[in-house]
Amino acid sequence: MEKDVLTSSFIGIRVRLHRIALRLLHNDEDAEDALQDTFVKLWSKDDVASDCEARNKLVHVLRNTCIDRLRARHTLPLEGYEAAIDCGYESPTEDMAQYERLILSGLTDMQRRIYSMVTHDCLEYEEISQQLKMSVEAVRMNMSRARKRIRENIKSLDR
Repeated sequence: MEKDVLTSSFIGIRVRLHRIALRLLHNDEDAEDALQDTFVKLWSKDDVASDCEARNKLVHVLRNTCIDRLRARHTLPLEGYEAAIDCGYESPTEDMAQYERLILSGLTDMQRRIYSMVTHDCLEYEEISQQLKMSVEAVRMNMSRARKRIRENIKSLDR
């Protein structure tokens, strides 16, 4: 990739990118910072071949950067944070295991296995697809269906 393709694409849609960031972050300074972070992330990757590809990647990376910034606003720093107050209730591991079984009920064996590999083993979809000898898309589809079923199970428990 030539750096000029990315730079010219960035300059061409900078106003649009700024509007997107401003709409998500509601702060002009944060929007400008997100634009700079986006450009630097793509600049260091060095894998954009065309103007269209550069524009698409700029929008997607900007969106993800804004989401990361929003999530960072809602986290609490651990420094100076007091330990949780003991409320006198201990949650036995058996209760947690039972709750997890309830949430995961209704999943197929494959969905349960993929869900476990993603959430507990922290494996990427590509690694899972290699281990299970299936396509990455099939892994994603199974994970999507598992998440949907888990959401439904949690909603039914809350009722």
